[in-house]
Amino acid sequence: MASSYSDLGLELMVTGENAGTWGDKTNSNLNLIQQSVAGYEAVALSDGGTVTLAMTDATLSNARNMVIKFTGTLTSASTVTIPDGIEKFYIFDCSAVVAPTNLTIKTVSGTGFTLNAAKIFAAYSDGTNLNEISLDTLGGSIAAADITGTISTAQIADNAVTTAKISDNQVTTAKISDNQITTAKISDNQVTAAKIADDAVGPDQLSNTAVSAGSYTTADITVDAQGRLTAASSGAGGSPNMYMVLALNSGSGTYTANPSANVFTAYLTGGGAGGNGGKQINSGNSGGKGGFGYFSGSVTGGAGYAYNVGNGGSGGSGGFGSGGSGGSGNATVITGLATANGGSGGTPGNAPGGTLLTRGFVIGNDSGVYGDGGNGGPGGAPGYPGSPGGSGANGSINLFENSLT
Repeated sequence: MASSYSDLGLELMVTGENAGTWGDKTNSNLNLIQQSVAGYEAVALSDGGTVTLAMTDATLSNARNMVIKFTGTLTSASTVTIPDGIEKFYIFDCSAVVAPTNLTIKTVSGTGFTLNAAKIFAAYSDGTNLNEISLDTLGGSIAAADITGTISTAQIADNAVTTAKISDNQVTTAKISDNQITTAKISDNQVTAAKIADDAVGPDQLSNTAVSAGSYTTADITVDAQGRLTAASSGAGGSPNMYMVLALNSGSGTYTANPSANVFTAYLTGGGAGGNGGKQINSGNSGGKGGFGYFSGSVTGGAGYAYNVGNGGSGGSGGFGSGGSGGSGNATVITGLATANGGSGGTPGNAPGGTLLTRGFVIGNDSGVYGDGGNGGPGGAPGYPGSPGGSGANGSINLFENSLT
């Protein structure tokens, strides 16, 4: 029977074969084994081409070496292939390769890997494909006690130190050089009030707004949601010189504005409605109150404005089956300036064009009394009619103008 050969090209002799040459052939096999486990050879690359490593039976061959050092400068994609069908471990020294990312090492028909740096690479062929062995494919862990020397920046790949690799409280102030934390490194809402020391935010830390530094008189200002002044201007003076010119609870006439006046304010109360008359046994309902409102606006100095204080409505008559309805209160009017309508029945009046107010005391008149609706008449005893309702109270005027200087 003739000899056969292993995938590493070793001659496998059968009994009785090669008489007288066994020693030479055995020595040849030992040399091939030595090349496979300890052989070294430098191989020049072909820029843009393919270098095919050979594994020849019974002969020293470059594909059989344990360590193969590649040399050359690559400007385009280049390839090194090892034979199909062999199972072997390799160390590829690519430290002398210029532009190593252009180099792919693979089996003839299978796959392999492309270099990412001019480094030394370990790989094994499984008979079909060439498989790179890198640190991220190895199991186990490296303890701190197993690391000697210093791990410098050059030994750490970009983006390799992730948040999960940093334990809490390990990045201290001493680890951060000046001016290294920029705005882009701080996520929204991360600088909270607790992170800012007292009195740490001064004028220099606040961005400018559109407001010019200076003093403003009777200022008109605009404030944003953060409490910053975003607009400011000097305004017109207020009206501290308002003077009461009318305080009435009855009557009519003409108010003539002071020649220097151009602003008025007024409190008006309409007349109250009369109360309903009582009926046998049951009392009548009270009348509605006159409207009470606040008004402000412009007047023309020297002009006359007719006014009339609204009278209260009369009370309704008493009766047996039903009492009479009270009369509506009359409106209080300053022509062209303000109106407070009288009450009607049990409904209060309003103050169109003004601000409707809760009734209360105003200097010169008590609006809590003026404009009140009349009381309902008491109910009569069995067999007797009810009493008449009370009259509504008159309205009132309190008028001010800016005539004091």
